Amino acid sequence: MKKTLYFLICFTFLLLWSSCRKDFNFSSSNGNLGFSKDTVYLDTVFTNIGSSTYNLKVYNRSSEDISISSVKLALGESSEYRLNVDGIAGKSFENVEILAKDSMYIFVETTIDINDLPNLENEFLYTDKIEFDAGSNQQTVDLVTLVQDAVFIYPDKDNTTGVIETLTLDIGGQEVETEIQGRYLETDELTFTNQKPYVIYGYAAVPNNETLNIEAGARVHFHANSGLLVSEGASLQVNGELSTDQEILENQVIFESDRLEPAFANVPGQWGTIWLLDGSRNNIINYATILNAAVGVLSEGNPDSIIDNLTITNSQIYNSSNFGVLGRNTSISAENLVINNAGQTSFAATLGGRYNLTHCTIANYWSSSFRQFPALLINNFQETEDATFVANLTEANFNNCIIYGNDNPEFIIDEIEDAALVFNFKFTNCLVRFSDTNNTFSGANYDFDDTTKYENIIFNQEPDFRDSSANDLIIGDDSAANNQGNTTFASQVPLDILGVNRTASPDLGAYQHITFE
Repeated sequence: MKKTLYFLICFTFLLLWSSCRKDFNFSSSNGNLGFSKDTVYLDTVFTNIGSSTYNLKVYNRSSEDISISSVKLALGESSEYRLNVDGIAGKSFENVEILAKDSMYIFVETTIDINDLPNLENEFLYTDKIEFDAGSNQQTVDLVTLVQDAVFIYPDKDNTTGVIETLTLDIGGQEVETEIQGRYLETDELTFTNQKPYVIYGYAAVPNNETLNIEAGARVHFHANSGLLVSEGASLQVNGELSTDQEILENQVIFESDRLEPAFANVPGQWGTIWLLDGSRNNIINYATILNAAVGVLSEGNPDSIIDNLTITNSQIYNSSNFGVLGRNTSISAENLVINNAGQTSFAATLGGRYNLTHCTIANYWSSSFRQFPALLINNFQETEDATFVANLTEANFNNCIIYGNDNPEFIIDEIEDAALVFNFKFTNCLVRFSDTNNTFSGANYDFDDTTKYENIIFNQEPDFRDSSANDLIIGDDSAANNQGNTTFASQVPLDILGVNRTASPDLGAYQHITFE
């Protein structure tokens, strides 16, 4: 009985409150709106590719409920911008209400075809305004977008079934159908120039016996789950050059995502990989920057070829969600290579092979999640659900290198012993992070007194990177790597990654040290 009486009292109170409530009285806006920003920059977008959604907050700081007579784009229906006001999409709105001391969001997007605009060197700054009210009360917020023309490469799609073209690979003379979305590049697509950026959807594959040449200054962008694939008998030649401006990197070849917004600048795993298949040949990467991939470079096969499957020099690989470089029973030569920030391993030499790294900085300061593996991983096997495969590690030489990171140890030598196989490696004049306080690592591969495996090694001393969190691995005056290089190896790579001569007093790693400001 008490409960029923309580609900009747509450219900009566609500009825009385509702009957006494006055309707909101909205006054006309008087031009005193506040805004979260005076200009909405939508960053750079590629032609015909929709932007991210950006927001503008509009404030009514007065003590009165107001009605804005009109909210519209200055260019009207012809504007390339799209608005969403209070959940309603459009380009023009009337009598938009905001309560006293309240605010509302306006969301802005755009998709622009640069061919519809006056084009200046493949870029165009597209602008418009959001107009609030009219006459003497009018207020405006600018909208600005840089539109960039591009070359788009994407697989065919069946308009009836929606099925997207997939790659058929020639592996050992047999055609193998895959589920990898993509297509082979045509003959007239086998040179990427620096005239326009390239935007790739799916995997762009280099056909058998063909070479993809990428010119200095080229920019290659990948959509999610996309990449480059170099097939059997094919080759990749990345012909970057030293840049004078280390911010713009005008002569480097840059591989990155097609998400150009600053919020995505350092997000790992936005695209797939540069995949060098077993049987591809003489792949050369010089002065390249590879950003935000799942695997920066995946090199497979050709462990015994006279010419290495991959030669990578003067290059940087950052923010890989899995591996910076992953080698599987392959052959890799690297000089002045810098790798940092990989979700698993910065450089993985797996299933044996042949590896020679000189004056390289192999670091890993990953902080986005738990990291299971070290900066450098070397093994001679690969495990599957059904079997474990082992192979020769013909050689793995690390000369004048820095191998460091925010974990310890930062290199692991993992061998499945087999009397029929060789397992050869050597570190010469390297700064490494490795301590084994729990005696977890033992055996001949961790005998640091064995000069056939370890010679002139500096353990656990500070490399003095300028800012490892920002992928800035230049070393400073206090680096333990300074003047510790073997001059013979330095003479083989006389210039550091920035073009500084190192032969007189070589430092370890890819950079000669500088004095930080």
